[in-house]
Amino acid sequence: MAAASTRKVLPGFGLSLGFTLAYLSLIVLIPLAAVFLKTATLTFDAFWQAVASPRVVASYRLTFGASLLAAVINTVFGLMLAWSMPALTSTVIWQWIFDTQYGIANWVLGRQGQSWLSNPLTFYFVATIIVVWMGIPFVAFTLYAGLTQIPEERMEAAAIDGAGAWQRFRDIVVPALKPILLILTSLSVLWDFRVFTQVYVLQRAGGITRDTNVLGVYAYRISIGANQFDKGAAVAIVMVGITLLVTVFYLRSMTRQEEL
Repeated sequence: MAAASTRKVLPGFGLSLGFTLAYLSLIVLIPLAAVFLKTATLTFDAFWQAVASPRVVASYRLTFGASLLAAVINTVFGLMLAWSMPALTSTVIWQWIFDTQYGIANWVLGRQGQSWLSNPLTFYFVATIIVVWMGIPFVAFTLYAGLTQIPEERMEAAAIDGAGAWQRFRDIVVPALKPILLILTSLSVLWDFRVFTQVYVLQRAGGITRDTNVLGVYAYRISIGANQFDKGAAVAIVMVGITLLVTVFYLRSMTRQEEL
């Protein structure tokens, strides 16, 4: 009886937990500690100059702007299309679509010779399309799952009371999906904040590097390209801090959703 009472519900849980923590330490904690140690070699003035220079501030604006725009578009149009591709594959395809000489976009719009990547505004228009294209499947399936949880009786009762389609959508569907939309927006911002491949590949295809760097690309270029690892680590720490803040907001949204 004593042996039966001490039997674990999940055999091997301790070993699995230990392996998981060791794995996370190797791929997360050790590189993160190295980033902090490298940043510690900077003085406060040098650190502030690295994370608050005009180029970094411009990267902040571009990163937040692109992340929020992609998150909003994903949330709004998530029900309209579900399709995804690997980041590199989709970037190359969309790069070809907006190619200056052979792109379909220029042919359809009758703007032969239009360079979409040489202007920062149109550059991020193309980048946002790629990011949204990759995020739509998750948003679509999540919103669909939320829609299936809305009781049909409420929709039928509203229709019997004379509510039109728009009124039912505004007064029943939107309030029911509001918590899910909040969580999806938080997740989209988290995922889009770490966008790297799309921007880097488009820059290699003809984008102006100085005017189109997001934080991840800028940290890579200043550390690997310019061999200034301390400044790159400083920018990376700022990215970690911002990501943690968004993560806290996401977790609070999750907690409130569970309480409901």
